Amino acid sequence: MRFFRRAVVGLFLLALTLGLLAMAGSTVFGALQTRWAEDSTPQPQRERVFAAEVAPLSFGTETPVLTAFGEIRSRRTLELRAPAEGTVMELADGFEEGGVVSAGQVLMRIDPAETQSARDTARADLQDAENELAEATRAVELARDDVAAAQAQADLRQRALDRQLDLLDRGVGSAAAVETAELAAATANQAVLSRRQALATAEARVAQSETALDRRRIALAEAERMLARTVLRAEFDGVLSEVTVVQGRLVTRNEQVASLIDPDTLEVAFRISNAQYAQLVNEVGTLPEARVAVILDVFGLDLSAEAVVTRESGAVGEGQTGRLLFARIEAPQGLRAGDFVRVEVEEPPLADVARLPATALGSDGQLLVLDAEDRIEAVAVQMLRRQGDEVLIRAPDLQGREVVLARTPVLGAGIRVNPIRPAEAGDAAEMLPATMPLDADRRARLIAYVESNAVIPADVRDRMLDQLRQDEVPTQMVTRLESRMGS
Repeated sequence: MRFFRRAVVGLFLLALTLGLLAMAGSTVFGALQTRWAEDSTPQPQRERVFAAEVAPLSFGTETPVLTAFGEIRSRRTLELRAPAEGTVMELADGFEEGGVVSAGQVLMRIDPAETQSARDTARADLQDAENELAEATRAVELARDDVAAAQAQADLRQRALDRQLDLLDRGVGSAAAVETAELAAATANQAVLSRRQALATAEARVAQSETALDRRRIALAEAERMLARTVLRAEFDGVLSEVTVVQGRLVTRNEQVASLIDPDTLEVAFRISNAQYAQLVNEVGTLPEARVAVILDVFGLDLSAEAVVTRESGAVGEGQTGRLLFARIEAPQGLRAGDFVRVEVEEPPLADVARLPATALGSDGQLLVLDAEDRIEAVAVQMLRRQGDEVLIRAPDLQGREVVLARTPVLGAGIRVNPIRPAEAGDAAEMLPATMPLDADRRARLIAYVESNAVIPADVRDRMLDQLRQDEVPTQMVTRLESRMGS
């Protein structure tokens, strides 16, 4: 038992000794580490410098350009409808989709057999009415002569009665003779009344004949008008569209067969927002006659025309917003009704503004400008317009200071940058040439693609083919054509 007690005490003392030794070693090692840290020289930390493209701010007068999209329309469009019912007997040579016609040209003839028969019948009826009027006129003349003869007979009978009365007064006549003369005079007066009644009847017949003659003339004019309506003529010089009729087809009256469009009186209709509309109106709230550039993108060869804003829509359509504006195109060469175009409207000029890339302005409305030590400073500015990938700002107190053109997540206030200025960037950038040569295979593929594309207008296609056949071809046109070809 004593041995066991001594062994346990020995083990306890041994464990205590080892623990004290470990504690002493840890204390000594910690002291050495502290001494080593105090004796060592700290390494300096280098400040990170980021490269950034900068440019000096320059304020002046800028003309904002409002960009919208619209559709070309014709201010003079006529629906061509069949004037009569029948079979189409003849069509003009240019009566086809895209055909050019001139004013007064005969476009279509409808079978005139029925209308000619109606015209001939009306003409015969008119001749009958003229004959009836002539006969009635002669009857009136005869009736007048009868009235005159009856009146003369009545006058003779009256004079005979007067003589018998005179003889009776002188005592040489008889009452029977006077009575006979009175009866003869009354009979003569009755005959005059009958003749006058016949004259009135003849005159009424003349009036009726004249009325019937007028009706026949109206019927003849209507028949001739219906006959003339079997011929469809062009009201003005223009181009045909939506042609739906062929020769030999049976058409109904008022059926639309085509549309006639005047290609020289085109306008563009485009919609802008209320905010853009507020930027266009003048001080009195009216829309000025602003200049408009109408652009049609055709595979790198843009068609452009000048236009003038003429009017705006009288009401906002249901479910729509903004304003619908109309601009008259002055020289619409190459443009057609229905084209979807880009519209650029010049707004009133703005003074004391600077034009910068949109990447230079943050979502918080601040610019990153450089101080004398090339460190970034965040400055709030007034953003006036967004012009595509550019913005127009106003901050006159920043005149001449350099601004970061492209913000990145690592750039912020207090960061030092290595500025890359436009002159250095321009020297390093590789500029594409304006024109480029083409090999035979590449040129043939481009020409075949342009010739097979029915969307391109004929005059634009000819112009593009002429440029593709040149030794040097515009690089922009080649790039756009190949992007659409999928090459």
